[in-house]
Amino acid sequence: MDRGQVTNPKDLEHMQGELVSLARRISELEDTELEVMEQLECAQQEHARLQARLTEIDERTAELSTARDAKAGETTAAMAAATDERQGTVQDIPEDLLALYEKLRAQKAGVGAAALVRRRCTGCSLDLTAADLGAIAKASPDLVLRCEECDRILVRTAESGV
Repeated sequence: MDRGQVTNPKDLEHMQGELVSLARRISELEDTELEVMEQLECAQQEHARLQARLTEIDERTAELSTARDAKAGETTAAMAAATDERQGTVQDIPEDLLALYEKLRAQKAGVGAAALVRRRCTGCSLDLTAADLGAIAKASPDLVLRCEECDRILVRTAESGV
């Protein structure tokens, strides 16, 4: 075009129109490229932020897992100690009383005996009647007493109130 090889004015006008159109298209594509580059930069920053957060979470998870494992070990040791202590205590309890306790324990969600504290059964949390308290006060210390409401074995303590 600049060399004068195109002689037809219509062809020349058409080519100039195409050049303007192509220049406009190049400008639009460059703008789009800049927008995409900005989006990429934002996405990379967000990725870096999320990656750092993931690292923090992984570290915290490791800490919590270690703490959980330590607590599980402590709990297992405490349970073993309680089991050993129970075995020692069970040896001194008469078999019929132990059988009754185990039967009640199975029926009462693991609690076969309850302390009598301030005239209240700690198994069912109900106050005993005056008649029941009178019978308990008169009963022999060796007698196995049961709560009238929940049927658990009542354990008399210094705080029983009888």
